[in-house]
Amino acid sequence: MARRRSIEREGDRSSRSLRPLAALSPFALRHKGRMLGAFVALVASAAATLAIPVAVRRVIDFGFSAEHPGMVDWYFGTMLAVVAVLAVASAARYWFVTTLGERVVADLRDAVFTRLTTLSAAFYDSARSGELVSRLTADTTQIKAAFGATASQALRNLFLFLGAAAMMVVTSPKLSAMVLLAIPVIVLPLVGFGRSVRRRSRAAQDTLAEASALAGETIGAMRSVQAFNAETRVAGRFRAAVEDAYAAAERSIGARAVLTAIAIFLIFASVVAVLWYGATGVLAGTMSPGTLGQFVLYAVFAAGAIGELSNVWGELSQAAGSAERLNELLEVRPGVADPASPVRFPEPPRGELAFESVGFAYPGAPERVVLRDVSFQVRPGETVAIVGPSGAGKSTLINLALRFYDPTAGRVTLDGVDIRAAALEDVRARLALVPQDPVVFAASARENVRLGRLAATDAEVEAAAREAGAHGFIGALPQGYDTLLGERGVTLSGGQRQRIALARALLRDAPVLLLDEATSALDAESETLVQQAIAARGARRATLVIAHRLATVLAADRIVVIEDGAVVEEGTHAELVARRGLYARLAELQFGRVDEALRVAAG
Repeated sequence: MARRRSIEREGDRSSRSLRPLAALSPFALRHKGRMLGAFVALVASAAATLAIPVAVRRVIDFGFSAEHPGMVDWYFGTMLAVVAVLAVASAARYWFVTTLGERVVADLRDAVFTRLTTLSAAFYDSARSGELVSRLTADTTQIKAAFGATASQALRNLFLFLGAAAMMVVTSPKLSAMVLLAIPVIVLPLVGFGRSVRRRSRAAQDTLAEASALAGETIGAMRSVQAFNAETRVAGRFRAAVEDAYAAAERSIGARAVLTAIAIFLIFASVVAVLWYGATGVLAGTMSPGTLGQFVLYAVFAAGAIGELSNVWGELSQAAGSAERLNELLEVRPGVADPASPVRFPEPPRGELAFESVGFAYPGAPERVVLRDVSFQVRPGETVAIVGPSGAGKSTLINLALRFYDPTAGRVTLDGVDIRAAALEDVRARLALVPQDPVVFAASARENVRLGRLAATDAEVEAAAREAGAHGFIGALPQGYDTLLGERGVTLSGGQRQRIALARALLRDAPVLLLDEATSALDAESETLVQQAIAARGARRATLVIAHRLATVLAADRIVVIEDGAVVEEGTHAELVARRGLYARLAELQFGRVDEALRVAAG
């Protein structure tokens, strides 16, 4: 909430200008050729437009003269040539500016998504995925118009206004003075209402993003929603969010409508006044009809340009709100990043992971200490299990090992190197993770396993799947390894998803294997097969296992017991049961009486 209020305050400040759009200008400057083409076409079309009133004046004043009857054909032929230039230049301008807008948006989306992939876990602890997707889609669409057609229209109308104003002065200085006096009366209200439009456009984008975030969250958990008969409730929440978005959009549109009405009235009222004054001059013989016609056309061009600029200003103001939201993402820096001069790990890798006096509290709740002075080591070829009550901090250890977060005290080392001193890519290349809640992407089974090592061959993928006990059910799928598994692996059971994740980790063949409740969804037979596969590889890698089911850690070389974020016991299963401490109590709950736990230890 504090972050939202801070963003809103920043939005209020930046909504007073188009600076957020200017901050995105480097994306347009990458394509100077398109920009130059658009500029040349724009100047040509504006010049052709400004040439038309001169031709009209010539036709009125001289074309109808009996002394020069052939001049009518020449003047109209000239006008036709000018119109042809205008048509070609306008088409070229449209092509250049439209493709420029599309290219800028493509680059911008790529840059924003790339930045999102680099942000640390702390960012995603508070960010809503639906809102981020809204910024990637709806906000970038607004930017496309700003860097394409809208910017082109703004420049074209600016050129038309300046050119028409200059020609008005040349045609009739007196009439031009009247128009210039009217300009402040027209512009000041437009600027005032423009600020309101920008502020309300930003609010409309924010409320739309909130509705999108709610929709994404609900759709991702639709089975849970339906299981608890909560369809009506979530539909009501989304309906309320949509109505809020509509109300904000309605306020934004209302402000733009008022802005348009004021602009049109002031602009054309001034044209009518100027036309009246000029007509009296023609009647008095102080001005020719052709001169008045030329001036009126230039006045109409200037007035129309200002009217278009008011509309364009509203569109640019709306795009500025979107640009600000995108800039917020582009300016976020990951809390966990590579050091300036990364240290290289020793080669070949040993597979040694150590926690040295580690303390930690999550960034979102710094007052709640999760780990306190935790120290233990996983040596090459050794399997170390972490057990303890829920909330003791077990999974946090894996988050720290993968450097999703940095410890607030102590350090984590890999092959003797503090992982904060190494490149993130190098750290994670030496680790293979099987998470408690494995992620399966909406891709084929083969591609899901290959995520472990993108360069792996089909044969290596299938070998890893066999080791993980996944080959059988994958082969039974309609297209085997080429079967699409659906979003989040919805077509698979929990155990099948875990075996996909384990196959992925085995394919990675990293020197350190991290298992976070990796067999919790497996039946006893599958769990035995998986444990055998892990044990077969364990002789040449370090393995860190987190488990609630103690049956899965009986064969571990050492068991580290954590309670309230601190290590309270360490030893083998038999040693820990014999001590009658926390581990023994946990064992008694799962195996029965303590003597039964001791029998399991002996067996």
